[in-house]
Amino acid sequence: MDFALTEEQEAIRASVAGICSRFDDAYWLKRDREGGFPHDFYDALAREGWLGICTPEAYGGAGLGITEAAIMMRAIAESGAGMSGASAVHINIFGLNPVAVFGTEEQKQRMLRPMAEGREKACFAVTEPNTGLNTTQLKLRAVKKGDRYVVNGQKVWISTAQEADRILLLARTTPLEEVTKPTHGLSLFYSRFDRDRIRVTEIEKMGRKAVDSNELFFEDYEIPAEDLIGEEGRGFEYILHGMNPERVLIAAEAVGLGMLALARASKYARERIVFNRPIGQNQAIQHPLAKCWAELEAAWMMVLSAASAYDRGLPAGAAANAAKYLAGEAGFHACETAVMVHGGFGYAKEFHVERYLREVFVPRIAPVSPQLALSFIAERVLDLPKSY
Repeated sequence: MDFALTEEQEAIRASVAGICSRFDDAYWLKRDREGGFPHDFYDALAREGWLGICTPEAYGGAGLGITEAAIMMRAIAESGAGMSGASAVHINIFGLNPVAVFGTEEQKQRMLRPMAEGREKACFAVTEPNTGLNTTQLKLRAVKKGDRYVVNGQKVWISTAQEADRILLLARTTPLEEVTKPTHGLSLFYSRFDRDRIRVTEIEKMGRKAVDSNELFFEDYEIPAEDLIGEEGRGFEYILHGMNPERVLIAAEAVGLGMLALARASKYARERIVFNRPIGQNQAIQHPLAKCWAELEAAWMMVLSAASAYDRGLPAGAAANAAKYLAGEAGFHACETAVMVHGGFGYAKEFHVERYLREVFVPRIAPVSPQLALSFIAERVLDLPKSY
């Protein structure tokens, strides 16, 4: 068994890292302070074709696998861009997989190519204020009227809605009380983001200011029937196809961010002199950093295992959830340790590690909590009774 990256995969990592190197610490510090979508960063990746790394070649992409995408997303986070950079392009990488798998040929040509080429931005709207991770209880309704669906309701924690040209929307087309199973009656749409009918309210948050998070209010928002993906009522089934790769990608981002924090802390520990010796000579500094490295490396092996299983068409649910859990925890521990190694300076923005700690909560919490990832493993791997 060979865990080394192939020559092509190393080239992907190096090429993406080379683009990211044009955007230095000062760039991301400014984005963190002032906000504003990193358009020039997004455009740089789009120009060289990286946004379509997983999109089939027939629709403008490179047609590579989740393994290659994970390598790319780790490289972005590890470059210094952190989650501000990774989240700016995250949905382009695999967000439209339901369209690629279940869309018509006309939809694939119309929807996939603009995303792969970076000409359109999209947001993915699933979560609602009162349902959280219980997706089957979604309340937002899409009622068919003639050749279109009329949508009313709310969504929350929707990233990039301030910038989006399109929206991938999961809505209930059949009331919950009229379906035999709660997973039925949900439909998936990909349509124009109509700002006359969708009110967008940004949520102020602790980190990743460059990539907006929002609450959406839909008031008689109309979706043409040709923007329905697959069959009406099967949307929940369709989004499941994208959940495992999404977990893999966000796990890769957590590893990248953790490795970035670890590198910064190690450099500081080599250079910071206290009591006439570098603080990195003290085992109280060395051991936590070494533990972080071991945790991050282990998480990365699980990321590659899950990505490989998915790319080979094997069951990947357990590995993807394990990767997301391990990487989220390891990334958090590394960022927390980096702040502590810096001492008081870790609290200062100019040393950057405080930003990493604020941002690492994104892959730790989303798209699924660590507790729910563990519940999945308990139920599906250990055959324990369902707890929720």
